[in-house]
Amino acid sequence: MRIRNVVVFGAAVLAGAIGGSLIGPHPAEAVAREIIDLQRDVTTLLQGQKDMSTQMIQDHTAIKTIVSGFSDSMTKLSGTMGSLQKSVQDVQANSGARLDTMSTQVQGLSDNLEEIKSRLGKLNQQLVDLQNAVQSIDAKIPGTTATPTTGGGAALPTPTAGAVQPAATSALPPAGAPSADTLYSNGLRDITSGKYDLASSEFQDYLKYYGSTDLASNAQFYLGEIAYSQKKYDDAVSEYDKVLNNYPKSFKLAPALLKKGMALIELGQKSSGIRELREVARRYPGTEEDRRARARLKELGVSLTSSR
Repeated sequence: MRIRNVVVFGAAVLAGAIGGSLIGPHPAEAVAREIIDLQRDVTTLLQGQKDMSTQMIQDHTAIKTIVSGFSDSMTKLSGTMGSLQKSVQDVQANSGARLDTMSTQVQGLSDNLEEIKSRLGKLNQQLVDLQNAVQSIDAKIPGTTATPTTGGGAALPTPTAGAVQPAATSALPPAGAPSADTLYSNGLRDITSGKYDLASSEFQDYLKYYGSTDLASNAQFYLGEIAYSQKKYDDAVSEYDKVLNNYPKSFKLAPALLKKGMALIELGQKSSGIRELREVARRYPGTEEDRRARARLKELGVSLTSSR
C-alpha cells in the first residue's frame, strides 16, 4: 500500500513537472507580446503627438501669416481711407474756392453788363441833350432848316457856322494815369484769374483817380472780395462797410451786406454775422443774396427771425 502510494505520488510529481514544463513558457510569451504591443502603441501615440505638434506649429504659422496679412491690409485700408478723406476735404475746399471764383466771375459779367447799360443810357441821354441843344440854337438863328433823321428819332439840324459845340461831360484822367475803363477791366480780369494783389492795386487806383464814377462802388466791393478770398476777414468787413456807408445807391449793397455777415461769422462774431444775414433777407427778399443768406442761416441752425 505504501509502495502504491509512493508510486502514485511520484507519478503525480512527474506529471506536474511535465505539465509545468509544457505550460510554464506560455504566460511569459503573452506578457512579452503585450509589452511589445504596448510599446508599439506608445510609439504610435508619441508619433501621433509629434505629428499633432507639427500640425499645430504649421497651423499657428499659417494663422500668424493670415493675421499679419490682415493687419497689413487693415493698415493699408486705414491709409487709403485717410487719403480718401483728405481727397474729399480737398475736393470740398477746391469746390468752395471754385464756387467763390465762379460767383466772382458772374458778378464781374453782371457788372460789365450793368456798365454797358449805364453807358448806353448816358449816350442816349447825351444824344437827346445834344439834339435839344442844337434845336434850341437852331430856333434862335433864323434861316436854318432841320434835316429829319432816317431812324424815326428827333430831327437833327444842319450845322451852321458859329454853332457852339457842347462841352465834354467827363473830366480828363490825371496825367500818366490809365483810363477808367483800362483800370476797371484789368481789375476784373485779374481778380477772376486769382491775381488778387494785382487786382487790389488796380481797384485802389481806380478809386483814387475815378472815385466819383458809377463803377466806384463796384471797385470798392471787389476790394472786399479780394480780402475775403485771402481770408483777411477783418479787412473784408472794413471794405464792405465802405460800400454800405459811402455808396447808398449802389447795386452792390445786397452782396456787400451778405459777405460782411459771412466774414463776421468767419471771425467768430457769430451773433453779429447772423444779424447781418437776417438783415439781407429782410431788405432784399427774393434776390440771390436772400437765398444765400437763408441757406447760411440754415447751416448755422438758427431761424430767419430772432426770438425775443
